[in-house]
Amino acid sequence: MKKLILTTLFACFLTLGMSQEIKYGVRGALNVSNLDFDPDATFENKHRNGFAFAGFVDFGLSEELALHVELQWSAEGGKDEDIRADYIQMPIMLKLSVSDRLSFGAGPQVSLKTWKNNDGFSTFAFSGVVGAEYMITSEIFVDARYSYGLSNILDEDLTDVEAKNHVMQFGIGIKI
Repeated sequence: MKKLILTTLFACFLTLGMSQEIKYGVRGALNVSNLDFDPDATFENKHRNGFAFAGFVDFGLSEELALHVELQWSAEGGKDEDIRADYIQMPIMLKLSVSDRLSFGAGPQVSLKTWKNNDGFSTFAFSGVVGAEYMITSEIFVDARYSYGLSNILDEDLTDVEAKNHVMQFGIGIKI
């Protein structure tokens, strides 16, 4: 098993090292987020408007395919102060360009909570992300993303209720 993992990691680094093009950039986004509760919430569960800020690297694997790795801070959760959580996240998306200006991407996202201790939230969260990006110029782009939580963000030791984040992001950025 260790050999398989090492071989896979070596192949990933070799592929990234042989990338056709590497682009760096920054992006900012408006978040519209909320929580899905199971069982349903017994209170009014309103969405939260927030922001996300990120730095990223696009590794061009071919003319149409790129690996997008990002480090972002994101304000998520619900509108009520007790169900808000902010995260440092790492989305890793495989992007497919369908034209010179339009691309679509999907992949996993790992999140680390940056909020108070002992607030009832789990420290780590895992999500799936899909999105679209449109290049306005050769450097400036707009994008839209949707992420849906795959893991319970509430501390299981404190409650038997499950909650999962879902977030729409509308962003703008620049590639260098």
